[in-house]
Amino acid sequence: MEDPRGELDDAREALRSFHAGLGAVFEETGGVEVVDHFGKPERTHRAVRNGVGVTPVPYDAVVLSGPDRIEYLDNVVTNRVPAADGEGCYALLLDPKGRIETDLYVYGAGERLLVFAPPGVAEGVVDGWETFIQDVAIRVATDEFAVFGVHGPTATEKVASVLNGAAAPDERLAFVRGSMDAAGVTVVRTDAPTGEVGYEVVCASEDARDVADALVNRGVAAVPFGRATWRALTLEAGTPLYETELSGRIPNVAGVRNAVSFEKGCFVGQEVVSRVENRGQPSRRLVGLGLESDDLPAAGAPVSAPDGDAVGEVTRAAASPIRESVLALAYVDFDLDPDADVAVEVGGETRPASVEPLPFVEGSERSARVPRYA
Repeated sequence: MEDPRGELDDAREALRSFHAGLGAVFEETGGVEVVDHFGKPERTHRAVRNGVGVTPVPYDAVVLSGPDRIEYLDNVVTNRVPAADGEGCYALLLDPKGRIETDLYVYGAGERLLVFAPPGVAEGVVDGWETFIQDVAIRVATDEFAVFGVHGPTATEKVASVLNGAAAPDERLAFVRGSMDAAGVTVVRTDAPTGEVGYEVVCASEDARDVADALVNRGVAAVPFGRATWRALTLEAGTPLYETELSGRIPNVAGVRNAVSFEKGCFVGQEVVSRVENRGQPSRRLVGLGLESDDLPAAGAPVSAPDGDAVGEVTRAAASPIRESVLALAYVDFDLDPDADVAVEVGGETRPASVEPLPFVEGSERSARVPRYA
């Protein structure tokens, strides 16, 4: 009898070898090995902004089945769970105090719901879901899937050049089923986290190497990129990420209004979120900062007003190849003057900075996750 675990290990090694052959440098996030970069990140970044790039996406996956799956999950997350096959939503899972435990993409896939989450969180999420009252089965399915992001102004042309049996979906978070060579794939239109037209290609783990090869080497030319470029692209696009901007925050503070249906029924933490909403404004907001510095501030670096009073802290920063300057995201006091001059601590020194509107860079499509405040 064949060993399924051995087949999975072989599939992972085949994909890793493919990426290594492209010059991949690896790192670990959420306990998962991911591609950090493929070399020459500045050139790669510009190639994505001007054309199209392909990146492996290290999602955890959860599958819900059973007749009560939609009702159950709808009562747990912050957004309306899709009932129709081929539709999706972006949602949050909150703790009882209304803070974000994780963000999720939820898709209606026939007789099941498919949920994608940041790496390393699925086991904890599923352990916390009680289902004994309802007819729903939940399992972690991370090992069953591989996902690749396709982002850039020519992403639609790229997908069309290698996808058989379907046309690329037009609506955000909608998907179609087709094939790439002999591999069955599902292609999702993303909500543009990089600020460019984007798709995610989902396939079985055993087909990951062949699908990656098709996306990188066949059809319209595409450059491979890793998490370093991903972080810089999403920062330019003003997209808050789970690890740096969302975890532990109240949704109203993070400004991710596209993830919350304020009119829907009960979900965990709803009382806190509604209370902040009804009060008129949260205590803080997420803004962009342009820095007069050649060095990057660390996560948590203080942001101060001209009089020296602390007004916030940096969540992440990157050198932007497009703006040719250092940019950062930061949580600041909600009532901070948008035109205020501020300063950021960089390497033990205070550097001038300016509050800038998000996104920093206008690409081919605006990210749905750019912070918005009522």
